Amino acid sequence: MSFPKYKTILYATDLGDNMRPVLRHAISLAKHYDAKIIMFHAVEPLSSAGQWVLEAYLSKKSDMIGEEGELKKVLAKMKDRLERFYKDELADSLPDVNPKCVSDIVVVNGHAAEEIRKFADQNSVDLIVMGTHTKEVITHGLLGSTARKLTHIIKTPVLVIPVNMD
Repeated sequence: MSFPKYKTILYATDLGDNMRPVLRHAISLAKHYDAKIIMFHAVEPLSSAGQWVLEAYLSKKSDMIGEEGELKKVLAKMKDRLERFYKDELADSLPDVNPKCVSDIVVVNGHAAEEIRKFADQNSVDLIVMGTHTKEVITHGLLGSTARKLTHIIKTPVLVIPVNMD
């Protein structure tokens, strides 16, 4: 039996305030295994109520096409935000880490757990690193809702880092 080898680590983030400790875990693992990191964020779709409100105010088809263009802008802004975040983190706290350890930044539109699963399956991801919020233990159990859903639908190992929100 051989030990697992991690070549590609998917760092899945919700862009919350406490994502730095989770990124540091991913970087530590990447350094140890000489692996690459792919940063990943899914922009959740609007609820049916939100979609109804949007359609009520966008009366023309051209307005809906404009809304699709706005989604592309939002995804691009999220990608820029992730890139700035990891570069700032490396410059401020981890100057000895090669900035190229993050090989790609992916931002998609969809439900987070399902999009993470699809991406991991299609891109030979060896490990997923993500955080969870421990403040809401009573309402969500020990894992956040995305982490809980993901662990039920994926074969790839998932490392969940508790994030205290005190």
